[in-house]
Amino acid sequence: MVPPRGDDFDEIRREYTEMLQTQLAKGNNGLKKTRYITFGIEAESYRVAKQRLERIELDILHNFKQLGVSAASLSGKERLQLMHGIFRMGSQEEAFRFDWKLLAASGLSTKDFVAPSSFEFREGRSFRMGKRFGAISFLSILAPELNDRMLADFLDMQSSLIVSMHIQSIDQNEAIKTIKRKITDLDKMKIEEQKKAVRSGYDMDIIPSDLATYGGEAKSLLKELQSRNERMFLVTFLIVNTGETKQQLENDAFQAAGIAQKYNCALVRLDFQQEQGLMSSLPLGNSLVPIQRSLTTSSTAIFVPFMSQELCQRGPEALYYGINPLSNNLIMVDRKLLKNPNGLILGTPGSGKSFAAKREMFIVFILTGDDMIVCDPEGEYAPLVSELHGQVIRIAPTSGERVNPMDIHANYCDGDNPIPLKINFLMSLFEIIVSPGTLTFGQKSVIEKAARTVYTRYFADRRADNMPTLTDLHAALIEIRDANPTYRDEDADNMAKAIDPYVHGAFNLFNHRTNVDVQNRLVCFDTKEAGSQLKTLAMHVIQDHVWGRVSANRAQKRATRYYIDEFHLLLKDEITAAYSAEIWKRFRKWGGIPTAITQNVKDLLNSKQAENIFENSDFILLLNQAPGDRAILAKLLNISPHQLSYVTHSGEGEGLIVYGDTILPFLDHFNKESRLYQVMTTKPGEADIC
Repeated sequence: MVPPRGDDFDEIRREYTEMLQTQLAKGNNGLKKTRYITFGIEAESYRVAKQRLERIELDILHNFKQLGVSAASLSGKERLQLMHGIFRMGSQEEAFRFDWKLLAASGLSTKDFVAPSSFEFREGRSFRMGKRFGAISFLSILAPELNDRMLADFLDMQSSLIVSMHIQSIDQNEAIKTIKRKITDLDKMKIEEQKKAVRSGYDMDIIPSDLATYGGEAKSLLKELQSRNERMFLVTFLIVNTGETKQQLENDAFQAAGIAQKYNCALVRLDFQQEQGLMSSLPLGNSLVPIQRSLTTSSTAIFVPFMSQELCQRGPEALYYGINPLSNNLIMVDRKLLKNPNGLILGTPGSGKSFAAKREMFIVFILTGDDMIVCDPEGEYAPLVSELHGQVIRIAPTSGERVNPMDIHANYCDGDNPIPLKINFLMSLFEIIVSPGTLTFGQKSVIEKAARTVYTRYFADRRADNMPTLTDLHAALIEIRDANPTYRDEDADNMAKAIDPYVHGAFNLFNHRTNVDVQNRLVCFDTKEAGSQLKTLAMHVIQDHVWGRVSANRAQKRATRYYIDEFHLLLKDEITAAYSAEIWKRFRKWGGIPTAITQNVKDLLNSKQAENIFENSDFILLLNQAPGDRAILAKLLNISPHQLSYVTHSGEGEGLIVYGDTILPFLDHFNKESRLYQVMTTKPGEADIC
């Protein structure tokens, strides 16, 4: 639910809420699935066992880390809390209250703190635990081949249940000896059948089909154990179904049995062993049910419960990014929770890059209090910004909207004196005008002197109509040039001539005081009509404004999100590329969250700064990718061939989301009839509707 705020956007919030609820109904986000592993060994003493168990624990955690699965050890209190919850499934009435100090003082045991109000095992096929009914069944594995979807289907049941697997490894030599004995027994039975056939006058090659089948399977199993690095395991597979009523319990058990039958297996009720089955389903690693099935490594691995990863955070600022096509569950994440929230949106033209950025901007606007700034080289974001009452600033000679590159305020930097940082910006501005890397020490000196002069005058009288412009900087350079009557300062003269076209000439677009609301919560800089001569300069001015806004917001503890479309244009210029890399390195500490939107990764990586930008981006949306880009991304982000298929010839709004170490596919299909879609789309024909 997105609560209304009593402003002009409650209707859009309502539409967004309805969309979320529709998507939520497709999956099982309402179900919480938790996976536990209990491992144990046989040892001479507790001391010896503890050392070995700690080594095994480190090994298991390392293996999970390699799988990309987060895992953590449970403390003794956490294990007790887990069992407390198991004994009270579906009930929130009784909270877990426990402290180790209470044991000695009260004379109670840990069992007293976790046990339910009552147990009843009088019936052979079910039991009662507190107010809840339960039944335990074991999986009889009859299928010659197992499917990894079976466990996922059990876990997708919309009821409270426990799935337990007890897996015990068999010594390799002992397993091989056992299989050889079985083969010997089968060969003996085969010989007996052949003797019977000869005595009866039949062909000795005619033997029972079961005997022939079992003999072939036993020899195949022996080959796997001896030459294919397979091992043997004894597996006990238990399912605990629960329900508030007896009828609900039977319905859930019937559904579970249907799932097993679908995969050529059978779910058999543990008659008169319900208590043993329940105790075996606790995460204690103790199996009291003597029903085991021998399986090889590959067959056992089918039951590893990691069919798909989910990404659904519940925080107040978790944003919607689509649904997981593997489970139909919502993908909801908060980028602020990442170590580095910087982001990239990558995809071929028409794959939905701009739409993905707008969708995030819209949700940020209605859910959070963050400020947003957009650098829009193609003029695509104005409809959405206007719809949200933001400020669109068209940087063009024909536009009357002006932004002053000389703007400065007290919060422009960390320290008490913002002038040095502003001078650094003006130096790079002159380099863009003259030529990157060509400013001499003398020229830099006069720029600094002129800038200090105009800003010192401003801070002496901080009025809006006293904010300096390029005209003031030009005049200060002329003053330095003519300060000595015996000679003209050539460096000051050259710098004054360099910016003269931007002060008095055809490029005087930035020689005006700011006349638009740059403090609006949502500001879009449209540089589509800036012209080739001014576009690089315009982007640099925008980046300086963004930096100033982030600095000011930092003092107010407010986040600032910066979206840069057609990001490859910034990387073409050495100065704006270096400035962008600086943003990706430092914005996080200042509460800034930049997001770059671009097409070809190959073009992006032509810049020396792109590697720093990639390394400092923990959030990446990958839409459809060109063949050459797919290979680069697979190497850079360690994407598997199967995951890569989701960005190969994928449709609009389909791809992969990279959130920290998590990579999973997503689908983001919006209702094209909604008002929101009409505002965000940039498709020819569709955009005209709004």
